[in-house]
Amino acid sequence: MTAVRDDTQGDVETDTEETVPVLARRRPRRRPLRHGLRRHRWLRWVAGVVVLVLLAGSAYAVWFSDLLTARRTVVTGNSYLSGVAVTGQAQVPLGRPLARVDLEAIRQRVGSMPAVRSVQVSRDWPHEVRIKITERTAVAVVEVAGHLRGLSSDGVLFRPYDSRPAGLPEIRDSGDADTAALREVADVVSSLPAGVLAKVDHVSVATVDQITLTMRSGRTVVWGSATDSAQKAAVLAVLLTRDSKQIDVSVPGRPTTR
Repeated sequence: MTAVRDDTQGDVETDTEETVPVLARRRPRRRPLRHGLRRHRWLRWVAGVVVLVLLAGSAYAVWFSDLLTARRTVVTGNSYLSGVAVTGQAQVPLGRPLARVDLEAIRQRVGSMPAVRSVQVSRDWPHEVRIKITERTAVAVVEVAGHLRGLSSDGVLFRPYDSRPAGLPEIRDSGDADTAALREVADVVSSLPAGVLAKVDHVSVATVDQITLTMRSGRTVVWGSATDSAQKAAVLAVLLTRDSKQIDVSVPGRPTTR
């Protein structure tokens, strides 16, 4: 805006175009996008290599190196069996990387011991193999070749006895009883309440269907097979309170005495 003097009209303001130089704006210099992508890819590649190296090192340490080897065998749950006997049967390959120890093979070897009812085998890092066993418990004794052997509830002969333990009945067979018959008689003995079992002197078994109990008082109990043993045991507990020389619970719904 400029002022032009007019002698007739005084000072009058008039609009005129003023030339103002326009400064060109300087745009910020951008880094090429391609350079940033290359740098990001390089970082990801380095990170991937580091992860692979760590994984490879860990795998080597676990599976092949001497850092994590089996050095000890720990046995728990044993009472009759000694830890030395279980360890010897287990055959744990000491010195082998713990991750490469075949636990299933150890379990099968220990489980084949007659006195072992069940077994669990596990790794305890960094150097132990742990063997937890559950032993069989004798419910009766059987004389085999002149020696007493314990009979478990699942019909397995598993341990010797020098003499008959108190509270365990003796199983007597006719010589024809097989493994199936022993399992049946084991089921019968296991079904007896403690009070009734304490009164049993011995159990005779000829076949799976011919099982007879002889009480310490001299009374005999015709049991039959192991079928319905729990019901038979309950009926017997009642009939033992009555005077009789023989009790027949082979058909528990219709027991007889005489």
